[in-house]
Amino acid sequence: MRKTSTRLADGRELIYYDLHDGAPRDAVDRRPLDATVTSSEVRHDVLQGDDIAVASHRQGRTYHPPADQCPLCPTRGDRLSEIPDSTYDVVVFENRFPSLAGDSGRCEVVCFTEDHDASFSSLTEEQAGLVLDAWTDRTAELSQLSSVVQVFPFENRGREIGVTLGHPHGQIYAYPFVTPRTARMFQSLAARRAEAPEANLFDEIVERESTGERLVLQGEHWVAFVPYAAHWPYEVHLYPRRRVPDLTALDEDQRAELPRLHLELLRRFDRVFGPDEPPTPYIAAWHQAPFSGLDAYEGVTRDDFALHLELFTIRRTSGKLKFLAGSESGMGVFINDVPPEAAARRLREVASA
Repeated sequence: MRKTSTRLADGRELIYYDLHDGAPRDAVDRRPLDATVTSSEVRHDVLQGDDIAVASHRQGRTYHPPADQCPLCPTRGDRLSEIPDSTYDVVVFENRFPSLAGDSGRCEVVCFTEDHDASFSSLTEEQAGLVLDAWTDRTAELSQLSSVVQVFPFENRGREIGVTLGHPHGQIYAYPFVTPRTARMFQSLAARRAEAPEANLFDEIVERESTGERLVLQGEHWVAFVPYAAHWPYEVHLYPRRRVPDLTALDEDQRAELPRLHLELLRRFDRVFGPDEPPTPYIAAWHQAPFSGLDAYEGVTRDDFALHLELFTIRRTSGKLKFLAGSESGMGVFINDVPPEAAARRLREVASA
């Protein structure tokens, strides 16, 4: 992998990740951009105990532009974009309309490929491996920022999810706090550790789900399953068999096997509703251990956390979406229309040849 860092016209950082050495990445951003001005602010909800990002400047972000005006395609001729070069493998840059910025964290965009009509699932294993390298590198770099406590790489795919740019891409959020989902996991880890000092709840879950009716697929170093209490109609968790706290801690064998299994899961999601259905909307979320902020969880450390991918779709059946209505949005109690065992069975049925 070759890494080249540069700056866009408004001062934001952009990084090229290349599979092979080649021509230098010295293209200049020719757009007449003013310096980026953001109004990101984190407010604490004293009643519920969580943190909310307020980012009013995001109202003006780019919204479903035509393909020939996509800001994530390479710059070619007079068609100027966020990527100054005329070609690229993987690119990461600071979001022009960040939810988090400055002392409130950082938001980055990850472009998986220059091909506007591709998807993550259509990448080769080599290309997917380069995305993994980019995620890993950004996790390591962002962890060094004083404002960053937790790094979250993710992909939103599909208009139904709320995606506003059709080009295959994901994002990285670097939070200045421990996120609520992660905090609840650490609470559960600490409670289990108090019951059994040698136990690790993540290890117990992976061992339990590595066999049985909720198993979806597995390799030598990774295992994917539908969780026992899945929140979403089709939801799969992908774990390394050997627990690590984040992407930077994966060993060579784990890193080598991951792209194949990740791609296979995405391709199964696209087949789960049948050949005539449009691409399945999904969220692919990498959960990593925070770098600080864990003093409240007695008996556990960040090394007790297990890196894992949560992949889920809001489509519950052909042509129908799962909406977060009264119970889910009002009280936080999910109601799942698809039994996890049935979801796992269907995801095994659509295995590729």
